[in-house]
Amino acid sequence: MSLKALIFDMDGTLANTEHDGHLRAFNETFKLFELDWHWDSELYSDLLNVSGGKERLAHYISHYNPNLERNLSVNDIADIHNKKTEIFVNHVANGEVSLRIGVDRLIEEAIDGGLRLGIATTTSLKNVEALMTSTLGESALDKFEVIGAGDVVKSKKPAADIYRYVIDKMRLSCHECIAFEDSQIGFASATSAGLKTVVTLSEYNKKFFFEGALVVLDHLGDENQPFEIIKGSPTNHSFVSVGYLKEIYEQDR
Repeated sequence: MSLKALIFDMDGTLANTEHDGHLRAFNETFKLFELDWHWDSELYSDLLNVSGGKERLAHYISHYNPNLERNLSVNDIADIHNKKTEIFVNHVANGEVSLRIGVDRLIEEAIDGGLRLGIATTTSLKNVEALMTSTLGESALDKFEVIGAGDVVKSKKPAADIYRYVIDKMRLSCHECIAFEDSQIGFASATSAGLKTVVTLSEYNKKFFFEGALVVLDHLGDENQPFEIIKGSPTNHSFVSVGYLKEIYEQDR
């Protein structure tokens, strides 16, 4: 069995969306709704343990503002989240959120090398479309064979559902794919689906160990910006290429 596909998480993995996009959009939305809430980076780091924007809002209300829980309905939370998505999409469209180091290079190299691409994320499809087209151009979505996003599955990460959905749609075995993640819940989702996983640490997830990952890196690297191996075997490679991925894939067989 050989490596046939790469499946990417979005937030924090493909792009620096959490701090530059989502956190900012949440706080701007709270002001618009005249809510006396402000999420700082420390609080948001804890809230990221809850997957999904609506779920994160509900968790925040129940744990940090329990008196509001009976006054805010499911529809109210959906309204807040919809406005937040609108604000996030506007920021992305304005070029205010960038891809992480090496992402665009690896995507093009993978396509040229005959690998198939997918996305497995808990964020909404609108967010995926906005990020991909603003950073990779209008044809960006065509680069990905399957995009599993938002509420397309019943259970969000850390459940394995979203990765299984993408794998099934691509008609592949989990043993033919490598997943890319940045968070503990995303890593748990990918590994629960049986996927070998490359972790690129993000701002909010440096405290986790990611036991069982193929490799843990600070980023994917580029020719002039070499990666640092946080956990994994030494290599002569200085950035994640298709050749490097095939090397660590074979080593883990």
